[in-house]
Amino acid sequence: MSDLKKPEIRIGVFICDCGSNIAGYLDMKELVEHAKTLPNVVFVQENLYTCSEGGINEIKTAIPKANLNRVVVASCTPRTHEPLFQSACEEAGLNPYLFEMANIRDQCSWVHQREREKGTERAKGQIAMAVAKAARLRELSRIQLGISHRAVVIGGGVSGMAAAMALGNMGYETDLVEKQDRLGGLLNDHNIVLPANESPAVILNDLKSRLESNPKINIHTKSVVTKTEGYIGNYTVTLNENGAEKSVPAGVIVVAIGARVLKPEGLYGYDGDKVITHSELEALLKQGVPPAKHVVMIQCVGSRCEERTYCSRICCMTAVKNSIILKEADPETQVTILYRDMQMYGVENEDMFRKSKELGVRYATYDPKQPPVVGNGQVRVFHLRMGKEISLPSDLVVLSTPLIAQEDAPDISTMLKVPLNANGFFLEGHVKLKPLDFATDGIFLCGSARFPSNIREAVSQGLGAASRAAIVLSKEALFTSGIVADINPETCCGCLGCVDVCPYGAISYVTDRGVCEVNKVLCKGCGGCAATCPSGSARLDGFSNDQIYAQIEQALAG
Repeated sequence: MSDLKKPEIRIGVFICDCGSNIAGYLDMKELVEHAKTLPNVVFVQENLYTCSEGGINEIKTAIPKANLNRVVVASCTPRTHEPLFQSACEEAGLNPYLFEMANIRDQCSWVHQREREKGTERAKGQIAMAVAKAARLRELSRIQLGISHRAVVIGGGVSGMAAAMALGNMGYETDLVEKQDRLGGLLNDHNIVLPANESPAVILNDLKSRLESNPKINIHTKSVVTKTEGYIGNYTVTLNENGAEKSVPAGVIVVAIGARVLKPEGLYGYDGDKVITHSELEALLKQGVPPAKHVVMIQCVGSRCEERTYCSRICCMTAVKNSIILKEADPETQVTILYRDMQMYGVENEDMFRKSKELGVRYATYDPKQPPVVGNGQVRVFHLRMGKEISLPSDLVVLSTPLIAQEDAPDISTMLKVPLNANGFFLEGHVKLKPLDFATDGIFLCGSARFPSNIREAVSQGLGAASRAAIVLSKEALFTSGIVADINPETCCGCLGCVDVCPYGAISYVTDRGVCEVNKVLCKGCGGCAATCPSGSARLDGFSNDQIYAQIEQALAG
């Protein structure tokens, strides 16, 4: 404990009201007075909103004025606000890793809304633990990295084309990689794009001409990415282009491989002739072939079921669009859509839905427990509104099948070390905070590779991913986090336990020395190696044993 009494440790504690999120449920005055009694604390201040401009300025003012060499903020979650407070410390001349945070909102006020006294006591403990750790913090350094101001976009569908176009327009050399022999993805199979009533060829030709005329964009068709190495700012991407391998440098990678249409084999008598999918109907309409006089469309085929629980979102819009096209081509055509729920989000899509009804398209709800039965030129279904079974004549049955993940998604996931969700689509870093980022730095995603998207959404996400990527490419240099693992070679026994648990491939075994070592550029500071190492040789800077033990002692003392 004598180390804690050293006069050079001067801790400032800033306690945030967070409006009423914290102050509405905890006794803030009691927290302030308690913080003043903690070892090494020389400055305590309560703020209405510590993350506001005024609150940040209070931190930057107090550091030189009170000669602080440690800062603790007791407020909300470090997940969203720690970088902001660290930046404030750095601007005031304090090493950003001499900062610690206590989450007294999520872990105290919000979970003890009806227990003011208990919540306040718990918050005292949280602040005491943060102060105890702060006293043992040490300065850490970031590693400066060079950067390749070039991007690779995997996938030449609408979303990938939009991302490549945006990056090229910003002046960054971009390699657009498409495994097919043409760009455009699923849009090539579309007939008409509603509600604009526009040919997809118009959209595709515009995008293609702009891409081909941009000297910064290199288009690689009939190409696949076979290997990636490196890290943010310094990737090397190996392509197999028409049977020949080539490597290109990249500072960032954008995943835009799209999705594919489910073939409903074994469902509703699907045969590709009298029972087809909407993508096959689009092909007939594109060729000008009149499909039939009695058309029945069945929604949610192969989706919202045990095998695929998700709603593909765009199936309903596609069915309504095609029903309108059929009715406008021949008003005598009878079109009936059997549905569970209609997903027609957006004003224009709702207008399209109403238009279909005005044209005479009929809608009937069915129960998934009593699905339609197709056979003998008719479709039998139990009509929920009428409360009885009805029989519909059908020359053609059109099945609305979902978009599903690409077959090569697992390979790309493994190659880039980025995750997939339970349905095989790529999993973003955070659904709200990082919807177009992966947890792996420098890799971004967009379009139906993430989840089924319509054309506008795909373009929007492509532009968004390009914007996120440009944040990296616009920098002259990158700096890694100072919170990384380290392995003491003197005590490492080379058991490879740390290598097995590292999810980022940041640890390697040095054969000639018989020890493991950390690539600090690849390390993300998860701490898996430090928790696993039986000899205690692996440690995580910023979360050392003495810092953690100090927090535990404070928790037990409370």
